[in-house]
Amino acid sequence: MSTTERPRILVVGGGYVGLYAARRILKKMRYGEATVTVVDPRSYMTYQPFLPETAAGSISPRHVVVPLRRVLPKAEVLTGRVTTIDQDRKVATIAPLVGEAYELPFDYLVIAMGAVSRTFPIPGLAEQGIGMKGIEEAIGLRNHVLEQLDKADSTTDEEIRRKALTFVFIGGGFAGAETIGEVEDMARDAAKYYTSVSREDMRFVLVDAADKILPEVGPKLGQYGKEHLEARGVEVYLSTSMDSCVDGHVVLKNGLEVDSNTIVWTAGVKPNPALSRFGLPLGPRGHVDCEPTLQVKGTDYIWAAGDNAQVPDLVGRKAGNENAWCPPNAQHALRQAKVLGDNVISGMRGFPQKDYSHANKGAVAGLGLHKGVAMIVMGKMRIKLKGRLAWYMHRGYHGMAMPTFNRKIRVFADWTLGMFLKREVVALGALETPREEFYEAAKPAPVPAASAADKGEKAKAS
Repeated sequence: MSTTERPRILVVGGGYVGLYAARRILKKMRYGEATVTVVDPRSYMTYQPFLPETAAGSISPRHVVVPLRRVLPKAEVLTGRVTTIDQDRKVATIAPLVGEAYELPFDYLVIAMGAVSRTFPIPGLAEQGIGMKGIEEAIGLRNHVLEQLDKADSTTDEEIRRKALTFVFIGGGFAGAETIGEVEDMARDAAKYYTSVSREDMRFVLVDAADKILPEVGPKLGQYGKEHLEARGVEVYLSTSMDSCVDGHVVLKNGLEVDSNTIVWTAGVKPNPALSRFGLPLGPRGHVDCEPTLQVKGTDYIWAAGDNAQVPDLVGRKAGNENAWCPPNAQHALRQAKVLGDNVISGMRGFPQKDYSHANKGAVAGLGLHKGVAMIVMGKMRIKLKGRLAWYMHRGYHGMAMPTFNRKIRVFADWTLGMFLKREVVALGALETPREEFYEAAKPAPVPAASAADKGEKAKAS
């Protein structure tokens, strides 16, 4: 850690906002003007829009994460958590991965903790559910789905087989629709290599409490997305929710009951609950309440943006919606981070700060290989695309938005190789317990119990 007397800019979180804001600050900052410290439990940033493609094997997992230390060589990167913030003393308490917690003084603070999965107290969810917020979950989902095909192919028990080949996805937003589209694609390809498993044996179920899926792209494209998934054999149940999933027995509010080993939860996100311990002004849903300049209300040295911030949508308010707020998506997070970085520098130098204002440019979603929907906003025009062209828009937009030239090249290389080589359909489930086989080989052999004859011989000898 730095021991200099320079002012410290503490960035809490290394996701979209944390990474981009820190890069912007370092780029604009004069030499020796301040120390930038980034704290995050992980030493990398995950580009979450690529998690569905990672789960399907279209992109290598290492290529959708960006190592913070490599991208921010002039910053301090601490792997740990900020547990408390004392605003009066301007001190944060850091809990590292190992060792005792310690205090870290700061002069300026950036809150970029992002969001976590929004869950409900549904019986069985904690034990059975699989999230899609991190790269580890995407890898785990891929291995898990392929392992279910292995199980189904190697058993004669029809009940076990049916449960293994039933896949339930809760949540029909971007994460849910894209993930079920990609995973169904992968499972369809993988089934070609199994003798007793076909796509017709599998059951994919998508559930959402709303009356439509993909609301971000509008009702017409959302309806197209629903019909497209249904044409591929996906059962879509809207205006319903899951009541329980104890031991994989899924019960929906509409009365449907299915047994499944795979329950993927993508039903929205909520601000990181750790925010409640920082003494910051919070909105009704737990977001940090911010001014249009991204400064936290009531402070002049704290900024926040992204999924954990409640930022006024100035474009929407000019159009007459007085209660418009920026939605929690990557499009706003990336742009807010740049304005936030500039405003931190301006605030540090005593200059005026500028408001964040951004008009929606549209949305893109991939539903598997060569399939997607896209809505492009150009002024008052709304261009709606579907199918292969929308899929190209999806890949093009996110490929260019991927941080660093290094990662862009790696992602495009994965896509290029995928055009000529068949999809990998191998499961590496042992990754979750890599030492198990070695442990079995290395543990002491059990001592055999003495036979009755041996006991008799010992008794005679004594």
